[in-house]
Amino acid sequence: MEVRAFNRFYTKLIGVLQAGMLDSPYSLAEVRVLFELAQGGSMATGELRALLDLDAGYLSRILSRLEGEGHLSRERSAADARKQVVSMTDAGATAFAGLDARSAEEIGSMLGALGEDGQRRLVAGMAAIRQVLDPGAGEREPYVIRSPRAGDLGWVVQRHGELYAREQGWGLDFERLVSGIVANLDPRADTGWIAEVGGERAGCVFCVRKDERTAQLRMLLVEPSARGLGLGRRLVEECLRHARAEGYRRIMLWTRDSLVSARRIYQGAGFVLESEEKAVENGVDVVEQVWARDL
Repeated sequence: MEVRAFNRFYTKLIGVLQAGMLDSPYSLAEVRVLFELAQGGSMATGELRALLDLDAGYLSRILSRLEGEGHLSRERSAADARKQVVSMTDAGATAFAGLDARSAEEIGSMLGALGEDGQRRLVAGMAAIRQVLDPGAGEREPYVIRSPRAGDLGWVVQRHGELYAREQGWGLDFERLVSGIVANLDPRADTGWIAEVGGERAGCVFCVRKDERTAQLRMLLVEPSARGLGLGRRLVEECLRHARAEGYRRIMLWTRDSLVSARRIYQGAGFVLESEEKAVENGVDVVEQVWARDL
């Protein structure tokens, strides 16, 4: 029932059931054809049909209509006369540019009404739906690793507090711990990295000075919507690269045994368990661990 309710809500929201998409005379399928041609320039009809998962007869009718309006042209492939190649015309490019601008305007209006937190929740929810229904989609998602900017440190504290409270049951004391680490970062000796996916913060890690010979990896976090992309491994690699470049001979980290995914990343990066002890966090029994490796 929830899936059907969401489908009804979302199709109404984006206007799929209206006579034309974006207040235009074009159907959703016709807009999808224009979109793909705008990205690729020219495409064989068989490739276009497979990409859009459309019936051959239905696609043929769409192409005939768009060709009749001067938005595309069709010709036999020079490499294989049995194949037909579809290309977008200048008129088609102009028509698509108008549709694209209207789409961007509608999305901007929708997101602008949500506020920053609402935007982040919406985008994360969309990414989660895609990843669950199409696990391979996340592997193709590009990401960026960058230095922290204004606002990032507050986000680091907030997301550590929210995620670990929800996923591990840890409370405000843990958030205060992270806040203290952030407050004591030394810009002369410590550094960090923020991962972005689709322009949204998706993860972080920091490399801080433990002593003259030892660096410490701290505050590794990957958003649930970005897990499976290899971000955690990539962030740890960046931390190791930096520690070597700074002349450290050793790197260590503090974690808890319940963070299984993080532990696998650490083990894959060559860290070995040095010590562990039992503790309690917000009434939850935990096992605190120290892992380390030579550089």
